[in-house]
Amino acid sequence: MAGEDLIIQVRGLKNQFGSQIVHDRLDLDVRRGEVLGIVGGSGTGKSVLLRSIVGLQKPAAGDIHVLGRTIARMDEEERRQLEQEWGILFQDGALFSALTVAENIQVPYREHLGLPEELMDELAALKINMVGLPMNAATKYPSELSGGMRKRAGLARALALDPGILFLDEPTAGLDPIGAAAFDELIRDLQRTLGLTVFLVTHDLDTLHATCDRIAVLADKRVELVGTMSDMLKSDHPWIREYFTGPRARAAASSANH
Repeated sequence: MAGEDLIIQVRGLKNQFGSQIVHDRLDLDVRRGEVLGIVGGSGTGKSVLLRSIVGLQKPAAGDIHVLGRTIARMDEEERRQLEQEWGILFQDGALFSALTVAENIQVPYREHLGLPEELMDELAALKINMVGLPMNAATKYPSELSGGMRKRAGLARALALDPGILFLDEPTAGLDPIGAAAFDELIRDLQRTLGLTVFLVTHDLDTLHATCDRIAVLADKRVELVGTMSDMLKSDHPWIREYFTGPRARAAASSANH
């Protein structure tokens, strides 16, 4: 794969908490315009990997390059600029409870752009519409929204600055199957429409089938395998085999084919 097509490169990553080593010599490439699903058993550090890439977790060793820039070597101003190139949806939306949906979406505008109020209102309305929320959601507070609506509002905020990269941390966790399927469809539609690169941490097999171009499996402190769903099904690694061919996997595959 040509270097310019790699939007994220992780090399020799090591993450450690006290004596516990979570990642050791982990390598990963994310290609421009793909949806890459990150899966792994409990404690394999899926969210830690995401947080390392966006600079919220300082690794013990290794290099992370995003859009050709090295995360560890950037000054404050370079970091601020790079943060405008990505959006992050944390679990349950991570919205500010004291702000309305529109005000939550406007946070990145206030932080990075300093736009007039009227324009920020228009842009917030545009993003609310983009993620499939009703227009009256703009004036609601997070506590007044359902779990699925909160995630959509969080997604609208993640997309506020029209980023090229979208990081999603367990986006369908806590949603019922219908809500989760609708969110999967929304992600795929937005990815195609906006040409996004999506880094998706999930344990949801339905999401993997519905949205991901490739899957990266974390096991044994590193990326054990990266490939398509058919690559996963051919693997003889015990965890990968159990995860992708067990009873829940068969049900997810069956529903994806209908």
